[in-house]
Amino acid sequence: MKIKTYAVLKDYFPHQADKVSSAKTINELREELIVENPSAKAILNISRFAIDDTFVDLDMAINGTEIISIIPPSSGG
Repeated sequence: MKIKTYAVLKDYFPHQADKVSSAKTINELREELIVENPSAKAILNISRFAIDDTFVDLDMAINGTEIISIIPPSSGG
């Protein structure tokens, strides 16, 4: 799968990377990323996940071929 991160998440992970994962759901992927970089836990827990540019719930099934975007909350003007 391809993972894309945005905003502050780029401080913890590459903006775009191929990832081999055994995760079967978005939530399992999030947990893998937390294990990979525990300091990103707080921001990952409040971020939204999208598959192929469509926001999905954490229980969404994945098969490893998707493009998954992880978008943290934004603020500013």
